[in-house]
Amino acid sequence: MLKKDRKYYRIGEVSKIVGVEPHVLRFWEREFRQIQPRRVSRQRLYRKQDLDTIKLIKRLLYHEGFTIAGAKKRLRALRPRPEAIEPVEPVHDDHRQILNDIKKELEEIRNILSR
Repeated sequence: MLKKDRKYYRIGEVSKIVGVEPHVLRFWEREFRQIQPRRVSRQRLYRKQDLDTIKLIKRLLYHEGFTIAGAKKRLRALRPRPEAIEPVEPVHDDHRQILNDIKKELEEIRNILSR
């Protein structure tokens, strides 16, 4: 039922895909900070990552018998630790110069457009 070329899904679509009512999804958003749909014009837009998290929450709550607190704990345990995340390489001077040049050009464009 997932369309591979889509980046975002509305709450009604997610409701049908996952098999829970929209009010349940809204409740889970408040309870589980891992679910963070974008909001555009008061419309919730869920990403594939949100769908995966919601499916996991449903499995924990409905099939494995976890409580909300237990599911939160399990999700925290599954989340990668900060030390497990690879560090970002520092910006080199030549990259910094390129970024500064781009910034100057963008500022010039903004000035032209604001006239």
